[in-house]
Amino acid sequence: MSESGGVDGERELPAGWAWAELGEVADTALGKMLDKKQSTGQNPTPYLRNVNVQWGCIDTGDLLTMDIEPEDLYRFTVSKGDLVVCEGGEIGRCAIWNRDEPIAYQKALHRVRVSEALETRYLRYYLEYAASTGKLARFATGSTIKHLPQQRLREVPVPVPPLGEQYRIVETLEEQLSRIDSGVDTLRQARRRLEGLRKRALISVVPEEVPESWQMTTVEGAGTLELGRARHPDWHHGPDMRPYLRVANVFEDRIDTTDVMEMDFSGIWEKYRLEPGDVLLNEGQSPHLVGRPALYRGIPKDVAFTNSLIRFKAGGNVLPEWALLVFRRHLHAKRFMREVRITTNIAHLSAKRLKKVEFPIPPLDVQKELVQRCEESLSGIEAMDQQIGSSLKRADALRWALLRRAFTGRLVPQDPVEEPAAALLARIAAERAATPKRRRPRKAAAKTVAQRSVHAAAPEPTPAPTLAVQQEFDL
Repeated sequence: MSESGGVDGERELPAGWAWAELGEVADTALGKMLDKKQSTGQNPTPYLRNVNVQWGCIDTGDLLTMDIEPEDLYRFTVSKGDLVVCEGGEIGRCAIWNRDEPIAYQKALHRVRVSEALETRYLRYYLEYAASTGKLARFATGSTIKHLPQQRLREVPVPVPPLGEQYRIVETLEEQLSRIDSGVDTLRQARRRLEGLRKRALISVVPEEVPESWQMTTVEGAGTLELGRARHPDWHHGPDMRPYLRVANVFEDRIDTTDVMEMDFSGIWEKYRLEPGDVLLNEGQSPHLVGRPALYRGIPKDVAFTNSLIRFKAGGNVLPEWALLVFRRHLHAKRFMREVRITTNIAHLSAKRLKKVEFPIPPLDVQKELVQRCEESLSGIEAMDQQIGSSLKRADALRWALLRRAFTGRLVPQDPVEEPAAALLARIAAERAATPKRRRPRKAAAKTVAQRSVHAAAPEPTPAPTLAVQQEFDL
């Protein structure tokens, strides 16, 4: 630890602050390893997973249970005031457990109990800041799925101000961030209302009962349907490699070209080549997204499609843009969901079942008018949605700026009378060195203690070593 130079090359800190590795100022512990055999048993115990832990809050609305022996439970519980940190996925995501009753937690989470050198909320906000700046990523392992092992977590450098300044930082952060959070909630509500407007615009443009001048037919009667080419390892290389689109590229009224793959189309290129005006629909997806359509407008050029997509070619009396509106209407009205078949948790909309779905066809001039009117409405909604998106980005930037000021000593005034962090850290280190390490109780002894509890779902955890645990202070 040091006031300048820092830990692991970190930069100089304000006067009175000091660097410390997290393991020097907090105790950490991983939760219980999950075992499929323990999903049922004599002691079903609710437990926290990493999906329950979000930034600043813990959602207990979707808890699973596992069998944990009472004598083991004391080792794997989170108590009030503990910080819970995600070990995998979005590493460092954390929140404080603020409920009076303890709860078990799985090995994908760290339990962090701070010493008297830290305020728990201060550490929680610092981990958010370290994650947003990429500092935590330096301590992660793994390539596809990131992990933050316990030893690496303990090595994370933490800037430690005097304790009184930590409280002032937390108070100011929570006051300012609560205003930002309130604005973000309002923006997200507005975005949800816009989504409702978008759906109503699409559903209303194609009425349930069509006028007499319209023709009511089926998808098969309005055009032709084709499945794309199946993918196979034998075609990953060949003399006629061509780009192709798959489900991952086709979104509602948008084709994403950032990840277009290639396959050998020797001798069959023209059969699967897309032409401008083709409408692509997802054949396999989650149930509420199956049938999601997009209009191919020629970008990317010279591209084919796979059998995870269905191609619709409009007949002579149907505009491709009208066909897109009809399919978008069916998507939001959940019409496609009535035709899906689910296999291995994926919903499929076969071309055979899609052919029978109703398809209204107004006169061509009416199609043009309705397409134009709907596009104007949707473009207005999209413009408002983009403004909301820009405001949300500004809110994120403001949040990051506040956190940056907090952890570089520029958010609140300093008090030169306060005890420097280095002195407090040195005293804690000396006391820890003088305190003998606590041995883990043997299982038989722990069982005797556990049996004395009155069928408690979560017995009181073993007391932490002196100065190793600091509950949240009442401000």
